[in-house]
Amino acid sequence: MRDKEFQHFDRAIEASIDELVHLGDPVDTGHWQGVSTEGKPDLTTVELMNHFFMVPTFRASWYDTLDSWIDDMAMEIKPNAEWADEHFEERVGGVPRNPDPSHKRWPWWVGQDEQTKQDGKFTHTYSERFWPTQDGDPSARPPRGIRYELGDYHTLLTLLLEKPFTRQAYLPIFFPEDTGAVHHGRVPCTLGYQFLLRDKRLHMWYTIRSCDAVRHFRDDVYLAVRLLGHTLNWLFERELRSDGEQVWVDVEPGNFYFTAYSFHVHRGDLHHVKT
Repeated sequence: MRDKEFQHFDRAIEASIDELVHLGDPVDTGHWQGVSTEGKPDLTTVELMNHFFMVPTFRASWYDTLDSWIDDMAMEIKPNAEWADEHFEERVGGVPRNPDPSHKRWPWWVGQDEQTKQDGKFTHTYSERFWPTQDGDPSARPPRGIRYELGDYHTLLTLLLEKPFTRQAYLPIFFPEDTGAVHHGRVPCTLGYQFLLRDKRLHMWYTIRSCDAVRHFRDDVYLAVRLLGHTLNWLFERELRSDGEQVWVDVEPGNFYFTAYSFHVHRGDLHHVKT
C-alpha cells in the first residue's frame, strides 16, 4: 500500500485524479440520478473500482487552534469552502433538517431542485442521518431499530468518551431503508465513518460507495476530515471538564483512510480534471 500513502491531501487528490483519467475504465450504468444515459454520452463515466489512499492528518497547527488546523486542511484539499463549512455545521448541529438550507448554495446545484425531491423533501440528508433520534417528523423515521433504540452522532461520541479504545465507533450514513433503493430515489453515496484510537492518534476510515471526482470528491474528503477534527476536539473539551481518567487530552489527529468502491468522472466533466 506504500504507493497509496501520501503526506498531504493535495498530492493524494492529484494522484487520484491522474490515475482515474489515465487508467479508468469506461462504464455506462444506464442512468444517473433517475435520468437515462441513452443518447447522452456525456452522462457515461470513466471509473476506477476500489480506489483508496491514506493521508496523516496531524499538523502542528493542531496545537494552535481548531480553526487553524481546519484552515490547513482546506488549503490542502481545496473544497468549495464557503458551502462546505456551512454544510458541515448543519451535519453536526443536532437538527435533522430536510432539506438542509445550504443545499441551494452548493455550486453544482443549478436546475436540480424539484427533480430530486419527493413531496418537498429529499430521500435523505446527512443531518437526518447524523441525528435520526432527534426532533423531526415522527412519521418519517422509526423510533426504534429492530430491537433497540436508534443511536446517533452523540451516542457515538459518548461511546468514545466512555470506551476510548473501542472498535465499535462507527457512524453509518447508509441505512437499511436504502437497501435496494426501494423508494426508487437517491441513496447516500457515503457508507459511513469508522473511528479508532491507537497510540494516541484518532484514525478515521471513510468508506464511500460512489464518488464523483469533479462534483463531490474534494468536498467529501474535507467534510470527513473536519468530522475527525470536530470529534476529537469535542472529546478533548468534554474530558477536560470531567473528573474521570484523562485519555483524550493527549490525543492527536491520526491517519485518514479513504476508500471509494466506484471513483468516477462523467465524460462531460473530463475537461474539468484533464491537465
